[in-house]
Amino acid sequence: MGPATVLWLPGVLLGLCSAGDSPFPSRPVVLQSVPEGRALGGWRRPLSLDLLLAEAEDLSRLGSESLRDLLELEPDCRELLAAFANSSVRLTGCLVRSARPVRLCQNCYRQFRETNDQLENITRAVGNSSESSSKCAKSLLMSDRLQIVVILSKFFNDTWEKANCGNCLKNNSEGLSNSTVMFLALFNASLTCFEHNLQEQEGSLVNNYTQVCKNCSMPYKDLNALYKRMQESNQNHDAEEQSHLCIDVEDAMNITRRLWSRTFNCSVPFSDTVSVVAVSSFLLFLPVVFYLSSFLHSKQKKRILILPKRIQSTASLVNIQEKCH
Repeated sequence: MGPATVLWLPGVLLGLCSAGDSPFPSRPVVLQSVPEGRALGGWRRPLSLDLLLAEAEDLSRLGSESLRDLLELEPDCRELLAAFANSSVRLTGCLVRSARPVRLCQNCYRQFRETNDQLENITRAVGNSSESSSKCAKSLLMSDRLQIVVILSKFFNDTWEKANCGNCLKNNSEGLSNSTVMFLALFNASLTCFEHNLQEQEGSLVNNYTQVCKNCSMPYKDLNALYKRMQESNQNHDAEEQSHLCIDVEDAMNITRRLWSRTFNCSVPFSDTVSVVAVSSFLLFLPVVFYLSSFLHSKQKKRILILPKRIQSTASLVNIQEKCH
């Protein structure tokens, strides 16, 4: 048999022989398992099918695990992303549930603050000296063109600023401001008064809201006055966006005014009407009184008749003739 070259691979034997020769006999090859640790002599080791399949599976598993490690995030990064995702879900659900009637600022400020805190945890890692933290932050915020974390955060901030929720809250969004709490209390008192007086006339066939206008005028006046004061105090800001109150307060006031003027057809309270009529009447008759008093206290000029000179001379001549006779 001619010279042959034998190439050993893990678990596989390849025989490269000269033309016409074969390292194996012409009989069928029988695969047999060989005990581990058996030294290999000059004879060829029989191939084991089970060993080949096991080694192929190990190689496949090693390749998939290495690829998965390249695709997936670090454990710390996954925790940051999961925390931001959970807070975003809670904030989104609160915003949608509070859409009508609008209660965004008073119901969702805790979720909004939590979402911002989670984003700060991610952005804080960008400047961290740790290589793993910096890599995680860049992967979440700057690794692709879409940047879904940045888009969601911008959407939440734009919605919050457009709603002017900062005008309803204390500093750092720790809770509702005192004026907002007072306004909401008056708003609830007005709605309670409306409902109570409407229930008393449920049996009436005619929609007469006279009792509503009469009994609920004071709560409505207090609510309207407080709203005007809040508007005046908010006019100190120069920016146009800051000229609005938060959306919760504006929507509550709009609802109350529509109920008062359109639904119940209530007008200005009676006491205000009397004062307006009295002042208007006084201003209307003031010019008449002025001109009348001027006319009564002015001196009337008397007319003086001046006789002609010829008439005077004739009259004197007549008098002289009468004396002579």
